[in-house]
This record gives sequence, structure tokens and C-alpha cells, in this order.
Amino acid sequence: MPVNSSRHRLLGLSASALLIVAAGCSSGDGSAAVAVPSPDASVAGMCQNLDEALPPTVDGLERKDPTPASALTAGWGNPLIILRCGVPRPPEMDDPKADGVEVDGVGWMLSERDDGGFRFTTTLREAYVEVSVPEERVPDGMAPLVDLAPAVKKAIPEGIAS
Repeated sequence: MPVNSSRHRLLGLSASALLIVAAGCSSGDGSAAVAVPSPDASVAGMCQNLDEALPPTVDGLERKDPTPASALTAGWGNPLIILRCGVPRPPEMDDPKADGVEVDGVGWMLSERDDGGFRFTTTLREAYVEVSVPEERVPDGMAPLVDLAPAVKKAIPEGIAS
């Protein structure tokens, strides 16, 4: 899939800069519990459409949703790559120096986590979609975003989330 030049700028960062940490806690069986967002009805509808459009595999990993089950969350692999749809606007989006990348027509803001990882959140879409990838997936870089971009483009219209 084609990726524009913004992706190449981010790929020039060190491997540690591509770390993204999973939202939630892992249990002994490899499943993860995540907070389910609580968006308004309009955003929840877009998120349900996204859930239906999501691929069965991301970065070669089978879908295995976190708990509790919700159309607003999805997961792949073990440990999980976690997607949450309908999250609130991250405060980091107000920072003009925030890092971003565009992958296959979807803009993402990169946020560093306290534990050294990162989280990607969509930009310029009518709903915020957050993707967190566990530290163990650092060699995969942005492959999950490449796999998720078609579904985001299909289900979440371009625009400004309220």
C-alpha cells in the first residue's frame, strides 16, 4: 500500500520512538482489560461502522478483542494491539509541536507514554480512534496503522471531531 512521505519522516526515528504501549492491563491468560470509551450517539454509530470494517488480522496477528466486549474496542495478537474508538480528544493535540504521521491517507498524532511507549490517535476525522501497541511489537513499527487505515477511511469521515 502506498504511504506518503510523512511516514518516512517518522520511520527515521529510533526504534524506541516507535514503541506504543497497550492500554489496559494484561492478565495471566494474555487477555487485556481496557476502558471502553463513552462517546455520543453519532460517534458511537461511526465506531460501530468501524468495528464492522476492521480487518481480521493486523500485522499478521489474529483478532482477539479485549474485555469487556464492545464495538468500541478491538484487539489483535498476544499481547494485544488495541484499538479504541470514540476516545476524547487528547490534550497533546493542543501542542503545536506534537508529532504526527500520515499513513495511507489517515493522519495520526504520536504521543509518548510515561512508560516509554507511544499511542497513535487519528487526526482530522469526525471521531478519535486510538491505537496502542505493546512494547513487544516495537519491531513492527507502523505496520498496524497501514492495516487499519482502510477501515478508518471507510468508517470515520474526514472532519473535525467535536
